[in-house]
Amino acid sequence: MSGYSSIAWLPLAAGLTVLGLILSYVVWRRSGTRPALRVVAVSLLPIAAYLTGAIEMLWKIGVAIGQFGTGFAFSTTKWVGIGVTGLAIALFLAAGGRQARRAARDKRKAARGRQDADAEVAAADGRRDALTGSSSATRAVPATRAQVPATRKTEAPAKASRKAAQPADDDDLKDIEDILRKRGI
Repeated sequence: MSGYSSIAWLPLAAGLTVLGLILSYVVWRRSGTRPALRVVAVSLLPIAAYLTGAIEMLWKIGVAIGQFGTGFAFSTTKWVGIGVTGLAIALFLAAGGRQARRAARDKRKAARGRQDADAEVAAADGRRDALTGSSSATRAVPATRAQVPATRKTEAPAKASRKAAQPADDDDLKDIEDILRKRGI
């Protein structure tokens, strides 16, 4: 395997830069200034990498990765180490993941409960407003239990006409009606 110093990097970097500059001239003739300037910018990168020592750094990184990989592929102890690492990650995720999922599930349930309660209250207010003929913005005092039976009397004909007008498979309205009945509205 050849080392970093056995390759002539300066002629290689300079050659790539010159080749890119020639290509940028062709691009300039065909496409204009802006695309040609982009090609010039990319063409200057090889010589810049040589002058800053980035090529040598990248070479050393590549060699280190290659040595790690070849030493890894043929070492039993390193494969056992991978297995132990995998087991540790699995145990860590299993322990922490269950708590995180439980907390997220509880948070969703609480939010869903609040939304259901808000929907029940809004549906009840809307139903009460529709039956009494008032709006919640103009009503100063909420309906009392004494007023509820009076609204039930006017509710029966409206309920019968609504049930005749809606399809039998409309479960959402049935659920809302059940909730309102349970609350005495």
